[in-house]
Amino acid sequence: MNILSIQSHVAYGHVGNSAAVFALQRMGVEVWPVHTVQFSNHPGYGAFRGRTFDAKMIDDCVTGIAERGALAQCDGLISGYVGAPETGEAILRAVKRMKKENPGALYCCDPVIGDAGPGVFVKQGVPEFLANSALALADVVTPNHFELEWLTAKPIVGMKGFREAVEALHARGPAIVLVTSAHLADTPDNCVDLFVSSFEGMFRIRTPRLPEDFNGAGDAIAALFFAQCLETRSPMTALERAGASIYGILKRTHEEGSRELLLVQAQDEIVAPTNLFVAESL
Repeated sequence: MNILSIQSHVAYGHVGNSAAVFALQRMGVEVWPVHTVQFSNHPGYGAFRGRTFDAKMIDDCVTGIAERGALAQCDGLISGYVGAPETGEAILRAVKRMKKENPGALYCCDPVIGDAGPGVFVKQGVPEFLANSALALADVVTPNHFELEWLTAKPIVGMKGFREAVEALHARGPAIVLVTSAHLADTPDNCVDLFVSSFEGMFRIRTPRLPEDFNGAGDAIAALFFAQCLETRSPMTALERAGASIYGILKRTHEEGSRELLLVQAQDEIVAPTNLFVAESL
């Protein structure tokens, strides 16, 4: 399996491609990473060095891959953090080129906008690009609870509102919707819910909540979920497997008191999770 991953990259830590690439490779997936930014570390530290790449660099890298004749063998493209709207447009050009070469390939959009607490943390225009342009081309979309609310322009508290929001996303393009870090009215305070909605129906897994919010967890689960979808063709199975893997990684990271995801140390959780979760049909 071959996946083109267009996301941010940090030298220190595990967010964006620094999380997705290793996780996918540990699954046995061939990954072609293209970076939207190159930073020294996650900006959450309060300071970082590096720069954002322009749209031309994205186009050039994808053109080089196409010139190798590789796009016809590309099974999917996943995008994450978009540095600027014009960078996002370059990603969509890559999606169209991939699908022209391989009509069966899928596009997974992880709509990185923000999270509960910090709110929106991307540049002006990026959320609008994701809502107005990226969703229309996406086969799979993987928002967290905050991002689902932003994309649908309304707060989500109970299951009724949640279903309406997910259906609104389906209506705008994506056939598969994964919602991470969800906390609805019936979610226990010591738990976190993950949902998937697709042609199989809607399913939920509920995992214990850890006290920390780790940067890169959303990037890692989006990549793992997408690869499992491509491999199994069952979003429900992908939810169970990816959810179990990310929980195992987060639990190990919590137990060792690390600020950064311990992806390398906990890599066996990617292929043989310690804790398994059975999806509940809703």
